[in-house]
Amino acid sequence: MAQIEDKLRELMEKRQEAKLGGGIERIERQHERGKLSARERIDLLLDDGSFEEFDMFVTHRCTNFGLDKQKYLSDGVVTGYGTIDGRLVYVFSQDFTVFGGSLSETFARKICKVMDMAMKNGAPLIGLNDSGGARIQEGVLSLAGYADIFLRNVMASGVVPQISAVFGPCAGGAVYSPAITDFIVMSKNTSYMFLTGPKVVRTVTNEEVTEEELGGAMVHNQVSGVSHFAVENEQEGISLIRKLLSYLPQNNMEDPPIMPCTDAIDRLEDSLNYIIPESPNKPYDMKDVIHAVIDDGEFLQVQRHFAPNIIVGFGRFNGRSVGVVANQPNYMAGVLDINSSRKAARFVRFCDSFNIPIITFVDVPGFLPGTGQEFGGIITHGAKLLYAYAEATVPKVTVITRKAYGGAYDVMSSKHLRGDINYAWPTAEIAVMGPKGAIEIIYGKEIKVADDRELEIQKREAEYRDKFATPYVAAQHGFIDDVIEPRNTRFRIIRALESLSTKRDSNPPKKHGNIPL
Repeated sequence: MAQIEDKLRELMEKRQEAKLGGGIERIERQHERGKLSARERIDLLLDDGSFEEFDMFVTHRCTNFGLDKQKYLSDGVVTGYGTIDGRLVYVFSQDFTVFGGSLSETFARKICKVMDMAMKNGAPLIGLNDSGGARIQEGVLSLAGYADIFLRNVMASGVVPQISAVFGPCAGGAVYSPAITDFIVMSKNTSYMFLTGPKVVRTVTNEEVTEEELGGAMVHNQVSGVSHFAVENEQEGISLIRKLLSYLPQNNMEDPPIMPCTDAIDRLEDSLNYIIPESPNKPYDMKDVIHAVIDDGEFLQVQRHFAPNIIVGFGRFNGRSVGVVANQPNYMAGVLDINSSRKAARFVRFCDSFNIPIITFVDVPGFLPGTGQEFGGIITHGAKLLYAYAEATVPKVTVITRKAYGGAYDVMSSKHLRGDINYAWPTAEIAVMGPKGAIEIIYGKEIKVADDRELEIQKREAEYRDKFATPYVAAQHGFIDDVIEPRNTRFRIIRALESLSTKRDSNPPKKHGNIPL
């Protein structure tokens, strides 16, 4: 009996030792920096009492540079599974208190184990990153560990949702794991991501830059577009992950969960009848349209700081999750450019991967002109968005609120790219180009010789607008399924989604397409 008690005591002591990571002093140092410990993050993320841990007693195997005299149970990463709102998820949380969260061979194997299980069991994978990078003392074994993780990120892509939170450093090769995942959350002032740090940058390029300026949360949310969400602190970030998952299915074989809805499906929104300004050049906020039609006005915007001329995010219609893509006339007139095209393209492809219908609101004057865009490859980047919409087989409902000009009309989930149900408001203008440019081409000579050129321009613009810049020409050809009253948009979208709930569409058999990159 005493022998059993000794063994149980040993087990409890080892568990307690593992839970302390690098020790109380280092945990307190984390708190002083405004950061939580690895285990505190997991406790906040998962439902109370649901966490089941793997590999608590793993230690590294390195004997180089005296490392054999420094061993910590769990070896710098906490892994396992639990539930979020009762739904299974797999998680790993890097522990900065153990060797600065640096990745070793065994550290990588622990992460690979939960990644494999997430794939086998069809459940989301959440990675909480806080690491100084590769454990230098382990050399190529550490690099091999990173590559093993990257491979699994790629294999899991489009199979189970993958979410990365960066709550501390994430540098060098370590950045590629979050980069492959579906969404990245970064905390302001405590997280950064970069391939080469400030010291290397200074040595190679003579640039003086801080960690925050080089790879802080707002740099990657506003400038590079690498990150999808910027949060004030880790608690907010963890709460956001839980909310994000509520819109997503467990895997690519399931549909997203349907939530109870108390918002009337036939709710009329009279304000939408008057939201489009009389002047075609005057902006309005497309987010007002989105909030007016989705369930309870709840919209989770993704990448809101990056390329704000296009809006992407998640909402619900009658309890069903949807992905929303919308031009934003309030910023750069809603024009499509390099950044907005690739932002929207990746979001569309995510939704298509995980059976989430796509609702598109269109008010786009065209693609942004200029040498900066052309030299930067706007042709290729614009083609990404076109490719994403054309390839998507999920239900696609499109509402053209105002402008839909030129190639941008085609690209924004038009009927020609297998849009299922395409609506237009009476204020929609669907044409090759805007009236001003069109009449300069068509009536250039007449305008030149006119007695009153300004009057002639106004007359010709009005003619063009009446003849071409309306929804009815497209509707005559069946490219618009119906011209709808704006205030009735919510009901029409919900009815459309119900009719498409049994949609089955497929692409030709192939290994994979060659999307323009």
